This record gives sequence, C-alpha cells and structure tokens, in this order.
Amino acid sequence: MSNYGYPRRPLVVLGSSSPATVLDDYALAMRDAKYLDVLDRRSRTALKINVSWQHWYPACSTAPWQLEGVIRTLLEDGFASSAIYGAHNRTVVVSAKKGEKANKHLSVLQKYKIPNIHLYEDPEWVVYDPKGKLLVLDQIFPDGIRIPSRLIGSNVIHLPTVKTHVFTTITGAMKNAFGGLLYEKRHWCHRQIHETLVDLLSIQKEIHPGIFAVMDGAFAGSGPGPRCMTVSERNLLIAGADQVAVDALSARLMGLDPMSIPFLRIAHENGLGCADLREVDVVGLDVDKVAWEVQSNVETFASRGQKLIYWGPLQILEKLLLRTVIAPWSFLASRLYHDVYWYNRYGRQRIERAMDTGWGRLFQSY
Repeated sequence: MSNYGYPRRPLVVLGSSSPATVLDDYALAMRDAKYLDVLDRRSRTALKINVSWQHWYPACSTAPWQLEGVIRTLLEDGFASSAIYGAHNRTVVVSAKKGEKANKHLSVLQKYKIPNIHLYEDPEWVVYDPKGKLLVLDQIFPDGIRIPSRLIGSNVIHLPTVKTHVFTTITGAMKNAFGGLLYEKRHWCHRQIHETLVDLLSIQKEIHPGIFAVMDGAFAGSGPGPRCMTVSERNLLIAGADQVAVDALSARLMGLDPMSIPFLRIAHENGLGCADLREVDVVGLDVDKVAWEVQSNVETFASRGQKLIYWGPLQILEKLLLRTVIAPWSFLASRLYHDVYWYNRYGRQRIERAMDTGWGRLFQSY
C-alpha cells in the first residue's frame, strides 16, 4: 500500500472529552496524532467546516468547540491567524450563511480573527486536471472538474462529526471534501457517490501539502443522517492524518464493519489510506469498550424518494429530474420535508433534550 508520505501504520487518536475540558482535549488529541508532522507551516491552512443543516442540531454540523479547539491549538503551535481560514461550501438545500451563524462558527472565527471564506463566492474556480487515474469524476464532468483555486497549495483540516448518512452509511472526513472541492452540481455524483469520494481523496493528495481530520463525537447521530437523526451523548473525539483510517474508526465506533462500506473499501484497495483497523495504531481509548450500534439503514420519505431516482426504477429519469431546468423541484421538496415538516415535528424536541446536557449548555455559551 502506498503511504503518500504518511506513516506505514497510520496513527489515529480516539480521545474522551467533556464540556469543561474540551479545548484542551482537542489540543492533546491533535498533538498525540502528530499533526505538526503532517501540515506544512509555510502554507495556508483551510479549516473545512461542515454545515449539514442551517439549524443547529446535535452531531449534524461542525461543533463550535471543535472549531475553537483546532484554532486555539494551531495558534499555540505557531500558526499565524492570517494564514488560517475557515472554508464553507454551499449546497442547494442548505444555507451556509445561515448555518455558520446558527452553529456559532462565525462567532468563533471572529473571536480569533480568522478569515471566513465561502468558497462558492471565490472568483477563482479552475478546471483541474488530476495526475492520477480517476474512477468516475472525469466521466461525470466530461467538460472538466472545477475546484476552488484557493484550496490548491493549502493544508486542509477536515472538521466532521460522528454520524450516519443515508447515501454513504457514514459521513466523516472523506465525505467532508465533497462540499469543499466540487461546486453546486455535485449532486450529479450521488449515483456514484462512493467512487466520487475516492476520486476526491486522490485529488486532495495532489493539491494539499497536508491533510488532517479532527472529528467531534460529543454527540453522535444514528439513523437517516446527516439531518434526521436520533442523537446520543458520547463524549468522544478522533484525530488523524489518514482520512480513511479516521472514517474507519468512526464506523467501528458505531458498530459497523469499515470494509463493508464501499468508499472505505475502495480507498483502501487503491492505496489511499487504511480501512483495516488491524493495520492502524489507535491510541487513547479502547474502541471495543466504547463502541455502540447505530441504525444505519433507516429511511425517511425524502431519502426513499432520492434512492428511487439514483438507484431504483426512477433512475432512467435522473437526468431529467435533477440535471435540467426542472431540478429545483427536488431542492424545494427537500427543504419542505426537512425544514418545515421534520424539524418542527421531531427536531425541535430532540434539540431541547440536547440543550439540557452539559454540551448543550456549552453550545449556548457561545
């Protein structure tokens, strides 16, 4: 297996945390995972923030303490605030600008005077010609794969959370690049989402001097993520440079076999990282003692409809429904279901319960 400059046996930290110690816990985990050996101090560093919903919902998006813990550690270790930037993407169903406020990202960035960049507003999007062989992206976008030029030459630190996903079983470090690197038509990739994530990891290894991930597991999401999840308090965090190994550990924590998840298995087989935890040095907590089981095959009305289009009998209509002028119908349907129906019917009650925890009170303190 090629190690792309990382240790032959990847190192991943599985740490515990609490609302009272979380910032120090992030610093300890990052240093124990030897992040300084991975990032190039001479380069800018992008903090790829995850906004999976414009509402705050536990385990859904990057947590404010996660963002602050990473920023504070970087500054303590000599990174200049002017060389760090928060990186947001936009999706057709989620408002990043509402989400950065509701999830307290903007206030954290402003506190430390970190530039806040919405990648979709950058004027410089370039057609990138990958050096390595791709699985699907060059076929999905035959006119060229457009990526933000700002990310080329920047380190990247991914800031995902421990949660499930209706399309990819779990979503974590690898899925976090889906929003950052591809522009709004990335929903064209959903039919081949697993291969797409592998292609994106391959591209990242070409354009970023260093890649690192810090995953928050204060809360964890189960069921039809990344939004309509049941939530449990787990008090965990994960840090590591091997994006495949980080996601594999997250999957194992949730009681899943990493090699049964296609994007992890394919990345492993293509030498882009290690999904076999027997070949990973996991330091900190014993995963077998803190693992639990999630519901990873639960569907919502919205996800069932999407899967019918991507992989079911309606796939013959995919281009008509999702790639023509009538595509906004699906975006509106998603917003009505998630933001109007589900959020008010189920989400508010779950948020209220989460707010009555130490993590919920910490969130409100931001």
